[in-house]
Amino acid sequence: MSELKIRPAKTTDVLSIRKLVDTYAPERRLLSKATVTLYEAVPDFLVIEKDGQIIGAGAVHVLWEDLAEVRTVAVFPEFKNKGIGSQLLEALLLKAKDLGVKRVFCLTFETKFFTKHGFEEIEGTPVEPEIYQQLLESYDVGVAEFLDLDKVKPNTLGNTRMIKHL
Repeated sequence: MSELKIRPAKTTDVLSIRKLVDTYAPERRLLSKATVTLYEAVPDFLVIEKDGQIIGAGAVHVLWEDLAEVRTVAVFPEFKNKGIGSQLLEALLLKAKDLGVKRVFCLTFETKFFTKHGFEEIEGTPVEPEIYQQLLESYDVGVAEFLDLDKVKPNTLGNTRMIKHL
């Protein structure tokens, strides 16, 4: 019987993560990212392996003291609907909790999946005005999407903003 293993990503995993992103980016299920961006985000990522092969990945990106985004959460199509994505998301939420985060948000089309894990749809920005002002200084597209800024409207995938309190 094959074994699943979830572990922190390494730089040598980026090409597999790139392939995963490229699998879903054409249908706009994942936001395409430059390979250099994936390398820069290696510390944010966890990967899930089956028999030593990467079959999925996801990242936790800290935005503020109590706020992070889970992003680029996906498994290859042949591994969907087998509970593997759920195992990966739970590991990402545990990582967020270990980092001290109290709230995790996502931008997704997979609302049923995230609802099953305790995420709720949100409107508006659930941060205080002074934190909002400081988050405006970030160049991160995920932060801009979270804040629902006009500058990202042309690039918005049409996805749903959801949040979970840990």
